[in-house]
Amino acid sequence: MPTEYGAVAIWAVIVVLGVATFSIRSSFVFLLGRIDDLPDRARNALRFVPPAVFAALTLPAIVAPEGSIAIAGNLRLLAGIVAGAVAWYVDDILATIVAGMVALWVLRFGLGLG
Repeated sequence: MPTEYGAVAIWAVIVVLGVATFSIRSSFVFLLGRIDDLPDRARNALRFVPPAVFAALTLPAIVAPEGSIAIAGNLRLLAGIVAGAVAWYVDDILATIVAGMVALWVLRFGLGLG
């Protein structure tokens, strides 16, 4: 795709945005490294960051695998529900992954729905 910007301008934008992103991310590491006692409210809020990031990464692939929300005929959604149930009762990450993948494979290849 042709653009009216030169190569130097494009690389300058890439470098500036990379430095800005690195600065923002490293500032949290730097600041939290200097704080001796993190307030309980902040500590409790930080506990929810990994599950929120995981949900933000996986939910679109489960609910909208083709780019639009699909409920009927969505095998990934059914396998995700199975994996969620296993995670709820077993509380083991490996068992959750295996159950979700086995459910998806059985639905897709075993039952021939996919």
